[in-house]
Amino acid sequence: MFRFRSQVILGLTTASLINVAVLAAPRAPQPGQPLPPRADRVWLGVDVLEERNFDGLKGQRVGLITNQTGVDSRGRRTIDMLAGRSDVKLVAIFSPEHGVGGTAEGAVANASDAATGVPIYSLYGETRRPTDSMLKGIDTLVFDIQDAGVRFYTYVTTMAYCMEEAAKHHIEFVVLDRPVPLGGEVIEGPVLDANRPSFTGYFPMPVRYGMTLGELAKMFNAENHIGADLEVFPLGNWHRGDAYDQTGLKWIPPSPNLRTVNEAFLYPGIEILQAGGVSVGRGTDKPFETLGAPWIEANAFAAALNRSEIPGVSFSSAEFTPNSDLYHGQLCRGVRITVTSRDSFRSMRVGLEMADVLHHMYTDHFDLDKINELLGSESTIDRLKRGDAPVDIIAGWTADLDKFRQMREKYLLYH
Repeated sequence: MFRFRSQVILGLTTASLINVAVLAAPRAPQPGQPLPPRADRVWLGVDVLEERNFDGLKGQRVGLITNQTGVDSRGRRTIDMLAGRSDVKLVAIFSPEHGVGGTAEGAVANASDAATGVPIYSLYGETRRPTDSMLKGIDTLVFDIQDAGVRFYTYVTTMAYCMEEAAKHHIEFVVLDRPVPLGGEVIEGPVLDANRPSFTGYFPMPVRYGMTLGELAKMFNAENHIGADLEVFPLGNWHRGDAYDQTGLKWIPPSPNLRTVNEAFLYPGIEILQAGGVSVGRGTDKPFETLGAPWIEANAFAAALNRSEIPGVSFSSAEFTPNSDLYHGQLCRGVRITVTSRDSFRSMRVGLEMADVLHHMYTDHFDLDKINELLGSESTIDRLKRGDAPVDIIAGWTADLDKFRQMREKYLLYH
């Protein structure tokens, strides 16, 4: 079976053609063979697989780990493309948190795909990993899911767990790469404490790590010594600085509350706060763009945040009543969060500043310790308790972030 045994480099030439350079391998396209012009948008990993006529999967019995985001750049489901081929056998579908349709909350049951009849095994129900029986008869696992670019977003761990099981069962593992929604240059947040691995923290990396899933898979495989037979079908025409809304691709919410790219940018720093006892806008039409609780005084809270002069963001007082989740049916007072400059906006700075204000203004209501469930840095919590300024705490992350950048560099596929 042919696989890309070297990095595939896709990029625009001056003639606006996307060229593919592949080192010699059996049945590989000739080096420099051009792909059709698509200078207006990014090629997804599944597009590259399709352009190569599924050569890497022919003759294989495939298990596909996917959800509603698993589509090509024309909107066709990877499920349907694999199921419709006579030279590939799709034998199982595996779904992450929120299910194959991306709308479920809580545990997800096994099911079958209505269009193809292929069984769907939930990896967010009775098990978080594919079991021996689920993997029986599978030659290759294919991962095709859009990530959020955030350490505690569970699709990252689902991929890693599936890689571990693939290695254990001597099953090949293929990642069909997708863009980092927040762009792949900015890194922020503390590195996860080494003693805190969990389903929302698989690997000691920052909250926002600036890597595609293909790059993460390479890093996990090497640094965690997983030993998977891993191949990545890379992106074409994607540059590290590009956010998702600069790719020309349609945004498909990867989960129910990441409805827009703007919400995805807010998510890393705002999401950590919910465990402390505030609503982050779930159950409203503006998740992560609003934050509040019944016990907050909106004007005073907004004024305190604006006095911090956080770059790239402003706050205005707001009231809202969630129709689900925390404070369901209760009037919450708080703030509307507006990103004024994406270039200077840093969600983790916002999250820390908000945690600091909540801790000092509402000590009896806001539980600072609980935000560490996702933040994953005991020293950061300790410094907030001591009254250290958030900007100084962030400066204290520099050495760990530099060390992570140095390691990360070995696994980057794109410039």
